[in-house]
Amino acid sequence: MSEILSQAEIDALLHALTSGEVQAETIKDEAIAKVKKYDFRRPNKFSKEQLRTLYMIHENYGRLVANFLSAYLRSSIQVKIVSVEQMTYEDFVLSLPTPTLMNVFSMEPLKGSAILQANMNFVFPIVDLLFGGRGEMLAFSRELTEIELHVLRRLNNRILEQLTYSWSDIYSFKPKLEAMETNPQFTQVISPNETVAVITLSTIVGRQEGLLNLCLPYMLLEPLISRLSASHWLAASAEGEASPDRRVAIEKILAGVPVELIAYCGRTRLPVRDFIQLQVGDVITLEKVVGEDLELYVDGHLKFKVQPGVVGQKMAIQVTEVV
Repeated sequence: MSEILSQAEIDALLHALTSGEVQAETIKDEAIAKVKKYDFRRPNKFSKEQLRTLYMIHENYGRLVANFLSAYLRSSIQVKIVSVEQMTYEDFVLSLPTPTLMNVFSMEPLKGSAILQANMNFVFPIVDLLFGGRGEMLAFSRELTEIELHVLRRLNNRILEQLTYSWSDIYSFKPKLEAMETNPQFTQVISPNETVAVITLSTIVGRQEGLLNLCLPYMLLEPLISRLSASHWLAASAEGEASPDRRVAIEKILAGVPVELIAYCGRTRLPVRDFIQLQVGDVITLEKVVGEDLELYVDGHLKFKVQPGVVGQKMAIQVTEVV
């Protein structure tokens, strides 16, 4: 309620305005209250620092997923983080196309569920690679078949496993895929007005660009909110560098990386005129002599000296020297 002025105060104020001692604009500016708009239906529960920490965590997650998929599918796949923002779950669901792949998963021992959403520009090239194709996109979008969903379930479990490694400095949990849906409207894991953090990742499979969205409800992350600060995360990272568990986890990831081994029996040089005249049964003399060690290259780098042989019905090599 506004303060009531006496007649003497009113007369003094009018005199001050008339004489120029007080400007009317000054009184008007002081009377305006400084307010900040706030939408109670869409409250901002995550601070900017917490969103930055989520960005750092899932920037690492994008690299882990890209490395895993490239090795698992034997194809060049890129996954990069685009943005981290907060919104209501209703806004998130309404922004999604239909059909799309909604992977509902738990993060035990945390209470609640989260969602990993993949659009069809990412899903169909992955399905094509899984079935022996070249990672091409369909000419038109369609629903996924039961066979495709069954095949994707195993792969999505492995993709979710990468969350364990990217979150290891903050909290230890075990992701578990609970359900898969293709219609976002049927995936109501929390209240529509609940605040969620949406981490958007861009993907490139072959020549096809797609998107992954990780939806983490505030209620799910509430026990960890105090840990989502850059200082806490960096301190935990420094402490965990020498951790035996971290070393084992890194060794486990590296152990699954495929490498190409090539053993060269020998080399030689031929003029083009001799090369084009080669016939079946011709003998080519190599630079190596019988019994001399062969060279074994690991992903294009010379690493070992070896001797050829046979194990059962298969050709084999025995390492004789480390280069």
